Amino acid sequence: MTQIHPNLFIGTEHDFEQRVKNQPGWYVVHACKEPYHRKLLGYTTQGAPKSHPEYLWAKRENRLYLNLVDVADPAYISDDIVRATMKFIDEALATGNKCLVHCNLGESRSPVLGLLYMAHRGLIPNESLPIAESAFMKLYPGYNPKAGMRGFLSQHWEEYTAHMSFQAKQELA
Repeated sequence: MTQIHPNLFIGTEHDFEQRVKNQPGWYVVHACKEPYHRKLLGYTTQGAPKSHPEYLWAKRENRLYLNLVDVADPAYISDDIVRATMKFIDEALATGNKCLVHCNLGESRSPVLGLLYMAHRGLIPNESLPIAESAFMKLYPGYNPKAGMRGFLSQHWEEYTAHMSFQAKQELA
């Protein structure tokens, strides 16, 4: 589990289970369908029923459960899931709580969400994805996005970073 910004951590399923699960003061993004989203909704089929109102994500108090799989095609990664995650992290940090964003291995889904949050908020250089990735890897060396997550970043980079550049953030400080 690595802190990438004050009170914002990226990690693995093990980090959640062994270090955070029963600790007070934590918000948690479960950035993996298995086992968290599946257990919460109780589906036994391969995927959640698409008609379910919480098909993409579900929020329970200080937990956000994502139906996020690490697939090769970025078309299967929902922008709604990513936006819900950005909002949830903002909420956690605004309340002064710690926030763990984790996936199973801490290599692709959770680090991509962490990188995107940091770039979106202008907390790391964000003028291009390669520059942001280089800066983020100094904070989180385990960053190793798979094709779908990296493709999502490439396709959506401008819309998430256009409002607040790192340079503008530095000028405000």
